[in-house]
Amino acid sequence: MTFPEWTKPGIYGALGGAIAISIIGFTWGGWTTSSNAQAMAQKMANDEVTLALVPVCLGLSAADSERVEKLATLQDLSGFGRRKAMMETGWATHPGSDKPDRNLADACLAELALDES
Repeated sequence: MTFPEWTKPGIYGALGGAIAISIIGFTWGGWTTSSNAQAMAQKMANDEVTLALVPVCLGLSAADSERVEKLATLQDLSGFGRRKAMMETGWATHPGSDKPDRNLADACLAELALDES
């Protein structure tokens, strides 16, 4: 059986086109793998849970009898020290959890707006 003369260039062209379409699709077309999509969905879910718990954090801070002292301590610190101090206040702990959450501490600090006062 003999193949037509254009078979070899046609196969190379199809293979090159498939590679080019894949590269364009994954870089500029917005294509993603399922594992990457799952990681993005998990991050979005964690961010939304954190945002939903910010009012709980603010409520805990409002109900704390040592609120003024803790806020003064937070006001004096900056950066990682401020986040660590926020985690030590207990306000950034998810209900039902034993340890504080860094993301919740950051979100609660942003909502308290300590730098603006």
